[in-house]
Amino acid sequence: MAKVRTTLTVDADLLRAVKVRAARTGKGDSEVIEEALRRDLGLELLDRIWAANRLAEDEALALGVEAQHSTRPPRP
Repeated sequence: MAKVRTTLTVDADLLRAVKVRAARTGKGDSEVIEEALRRDLGLELLDRIWAANRLAEDEALALGVEAQHSTRPPRP
């Protein structure tokens, strides 16, 4: 996945905590922040779900369409 550079303004104590975590885990500040964002946004869970997916793309699409249609009221 491509990385992009950005500038954030964060609380000084929060940045200090990031630096401490990075030093304790041997990771960079950016990696600690990225992991926290992924965890908070639920992206790690989505990655695990997708990794466990055994359906082909067309099968998954058909299943999704079927689920969507099952929640709609019947047409008159």
